[in-house]
Amino acid sequence: MLQAPSLSKLSGIRHAFFTRAGGVSEGVYTSLNGGWGSKDNPARVKENRARMATALGVAADCLVTAYQTHSPEVVTAVRPWGLDNRPEADAIVTTITGLAIGVTTADCGPILLAEAQARVVGAAHAGWRGALAGVIEATVEAMEQCGAERARIVAVLGPMIRQPSYEVGAEVVAKFADADRANMRFFKPSAQKSGHALFDLPRYIAARLAAAGIRQVEDIGRCTYAEADDFFSYRRSTHRGEADYGRHVNAIRITEDG
Repeated sequence: MLQAPSLSKLSGIRHAFFTRAGGVSEGVYTSLNGGWGSKDNPARVKENRARMATALGVAADCLVTAYQTHSPEVVTAVRPWGLDNRPEADAIVTTITGLAIGVTTADCGPILLAEAQARVVGAAHAGWRGALAGVIEATVEAMEQCGAERARIVAVLGPMIRQPSYEVGAEVVAKFADADRANMRFFKPSAQKSGHALFDLPRYIAARLAAAGIRQVEDIGRCTYAEADDFFSYRRSTHRGEADYGRHVNAIRITEDG
């Protein structure tokens, strides 16, 4: 698992951006696949997630993720939930000690957030749709409602697809242009396909965080598409013609000793 210095130094906070190593899954899911939505053997996914929970220091049923739909919806977790009653949301916040909240990704941008003094944490799933729709700002607002001070929030961008590997069509560019012409700075023309562009998702996320008043933003700087040995990638699997792909879990919790 990967950890960010800016979060690691905070008292009472534990986090992890899990890579694909250290699990029991096989084939395209090798090996730490945490995706309930994948076609992997559910028993293997359950074991993988139990290992992640152990690494975070919580019980297996206390590592929770939502049913993600690329929306700006945020849920506040006050207790664990099961696979069958997961809320539909793309971000989770909590103040509950011992409850690890996370998002699953396989190219989209995971963001882990913490306000250590108020003991509030958040996890957001930000693909281009969710980021454009406002999931970042909604997560910050939900943390504030839990008592966080915006100026004290630390945010970290985890492994995601990077601009050299992220080609999008003209319709995506148009959506960003319609929202704000200044968004064109996050695109550059594709050398491979006319009318297409390369999108800088992490820089766009960082800009949205800064505009929301988040002063401390760190980027892990890793690419899910380019680093096949370490990360799952929806787009890479599609380009390879693979039947499915694994999902990463990116999670954060408040510890008892904060």
